[in-house]
Amino acid sequence: MISEIERIETTTMADMVEVRLRDYLKKKAFKPGDALPKELELASALNVSRNVVREALSRLRMLGMIESKKKRGTFISEPDILGGFERVMDPILLDQKTLQDLFELRLVLEMGLADILFTRKTETDILELEQIVKKEVNKVQQPFKVKFEIAFHGKLYQMTRNETFMRFQKILLPVFEYVVAEEQRLSGKAEVGKITHNDLLKLLKKGDPEDFRQGMKAHLNPHFQRVKERIMTQQK
Repeated sequence: MISEIERIETTTMADMVEVRLRDYLKKKAFKPGDALPKELELASALNVSRNVVREALSRLRMLGMIESKKKRGTFISEPDILGGFERVMDPILLDQKTLQDLFELRLVLEMGLADILFTRKTETDILELEQIVKKEVNKVQQPFKVKFEIAFHGKLYQMTRNETFMRFQKILLPVFEYVVAEEQRLSGKAEVGKITHNDLLKLLKKGDPEDFRQGMKAHLNPHFQRVKERIMTQQK
């Protein structure tokens, strides 16, 4: 019967003002560079205190949606869509499930790079990848070294010429390093797939996007296998 008790509404006045302001900005189609009404005008229109408006605007400012310019007012800014990720992307601050979810996200993302890589790769890119592979022991990635993974895969992200991809990869690096270190700690080793960086390089030279996609899947297979093992363990 306790579940039938209606919960108390915990939405604050600032919460409601924030929602109203978001709706207002969308309805009026505000664009980066547009000026917002002054705090007093917003307070009057919303029938709330100036302090409440200031708190709601502060939240939008923290999200990168607006910016204040000294003696000029408040303006719509170009949202930094990854800024929030950067501030919290520390393995120490994240729980185990979130870390694993992010790690899986990176696995899927790397398999999806194939078509863009083949569209934008250059001879210079291939030469740089060759230099990275040459530094790996016997070109077979044994023993496994995180620094080689970061160098090779980081170069693949650079080859996309996509700033968001490159930035996202850097944001996820601490998670990647943490999860791999945990895998090594629990299993006593870190495995690589049957397809090595050298094999992936050959596919980039002479294969096609589908060949590379399947090669990347095989390269990442040990990680995917551990994901399956975790899921099966959780389902028991």
